[in-house]
Amino acid sequence: MKDGEIVMQMSEEKGTALLGAAYRHLKVSYPKFFKMDAISKAGLIASEILLADERERFVPREDRAVVLFSRHGCEADDIHYRETITDGNYFPSPALFVYTLPNVVTGEIAIRNLYRGETSAYVLEKFDAGQIVSIVSESFEDPVTDSVLCGWVDCADDNNVEALVFQVENGDGEEFTADVINGILTNYK
Repeated sequence: MKDGEIVMQMSEEKGTALLGAAYRHLKVSYPKFFKMDAISKAGLIASEILLADERERFVPREDRAVVLFSRHGCEADDIHYRETITDGNYFPSPALFVYTLPNVVTGEIAIRNLYRGETSAYVLEKFDAGQIVSIVSESFEDPVTDSVLCGWVDCADDNNVEALVFQVENGDGEEFTADVINGILTNYK
C-alpha cells in the first residue's frame, strides 16, 4: 500500500517470494535485485513504491539521506550462511555472504536512486517510533540534508518480512513525531 491505496493485490506468495512477485509486478529494472538478501529486497521494493511518482528521480543528489531501522538486521542471511557450513564442508557458499550487512539495503537504495547523502542502518531491539524520530531528526543537522527516506525494514526469516518507509522533508511544515509514525503503522496493519 501507498498513501492508503493498494499498489499490488496480495498474491499467494508470502515472505521473500512475495518480494519477487512485487518486483515483477512493479516492472522494476534492477538486475542486482536477484543477488540481494531479503532485507535489501524488501527495502528496495518499498522504496520503489514510495518513490514511483517522484519527479526528477534518478538524478544525482546530495540532499537526500537514507536512514533505515530493523530488529533482525541481516540475521536471517547469517543463519542461512551458517547452515551451509556442515561437518566435512568448510567451504560455505560465498553467494550467501555477498549481501549480509544491515547497511547494504540503505546503500542499494542510494545507488539505485543516485543519492549521495547519508546512508545509515540501525538495529533496534524493537520498533520504537520515538527513537526513529530522534535519529532521523539528527540527519537534518547536516545543512546539506533536505529530505530523508526512512523507515522500518525487517526480515526475521524467509516468511516474515516487513517494510514501512516514508519520506521526511526538512521544514515542510508537517510534524514528524512518534505519534505520526505510530498512526501510519496502525493504518497499514
